[in-house]
Amino acid sequence: MSSAISLNVGIARSAGARNADADGGKRVLLAEPRGYCAGVDRAVETVEKTLEKHGAPIYVRKEIVHNRHVVETLRERGVVFVDETDEVPEGAVVVFSAHGVSPAVHESAAARNLHTIDATCPLVTKVHQEAKRFARDDYDILLIGHEGHEEVEGTAGEAPEHVQLVDGPDAVDRVSVRDESKVIWLSQTTLSVDETMETVQRLRNRFPGLQDPPSDDICYATQNRQVAVKAMAPECDLVIVVGSRNSSNSVRLVEVALGAGAKAAHLVDFAREVDEAWLDGVRTIGITSGASVPEILVRGVLDMLAEHGYGDVQPVTTANETLVFALPRELRSTRH
Repeated sequence: MSSAISLNVGIARSAGARNADADGGKRVLLAEPRGYCAGVDRAVETVEKTLEKHGAPIYVRKEIVHNRHVVETLRERGVVFVDETDEVPEGAVVVFSAHGVSPAVHESAAARNLHTIDATCPLVTKVHQEAKRFARDDYDILLIGHEGHEEVEGTAGEAPEHVQLVDGPDAVDRVSVRDESKVIWLSQTTLSVDETMETVQRLRNRFPGLQDPPSDDICYATQNRQVAVKAMAPECDLVIVVGSRNSSNSVRLVEVALGAGAKAAHLVDFAREVDEAWLDGVRTIGITSGASVPEILVRGVLDMLAEHGYGDVQPVTTANETLVFALPRELRSTRH
């Protein structure tokens, strides 16, 4: 699988596609940007380059990114996915996923003499650094995120005695702090912008002195994909989000689509999961994909829809993404 995926691909109508008028006004609005973000591209390429350098098997703690197709493709190439470092043979190569790990995981890997390669997204690393900084200054850190998500576990692990998880607006009433003048909020990078700001507002109503993070924690790609969906959702009878159910940012796109006016929205991993009943009476379908989804999966959905008369594909472009992250240092000399 190639990880060199264009983030802003316009789809021209193919010569064989019937036009929208012939199909009774059927059309597809294709969100741009969609799919792979810079952090996911870096993480997947990190595993690919590690395979090339060290040979199979190599080990990856957790899923490198939250996408079934990506994980299965890498598994077929000799990647062994494990839940914890104690499942990795001593002295072996292990890659840490894009979601980041806590200091305890690094310590566990060192104790087993593992050769570690860290594919943590640099934007997640930024949040880790913020957590450490404000813990040193003895702040109470209110981490907005989803309980059990690997990214949240990694960030909280940087300063467990200072971090409280706030899992959505309804969790605000359970928060307690030591000093209301030394409270700051941070967030998981893949959240819904709107829900996060609702949570922040509720926190600020309780703690007027609540401080904002030094810079925006929600990933630029997460925000861009949500903005694109918001732009097209009001015109859509149906929005199909390509992504896996354990992908937080993909799940959020479904919620954003419905909140922005789409009449229906569904999450699918593959084209075969699209229920033809969803298409009954539908003229305009919006398509997007989560930040860990390779473009080949979107193409599969577009091909399936074209077979049902949705051959007119119109890009909806709200941003152009050009950011690229360098590979981990030990792999940089092998990058194309």
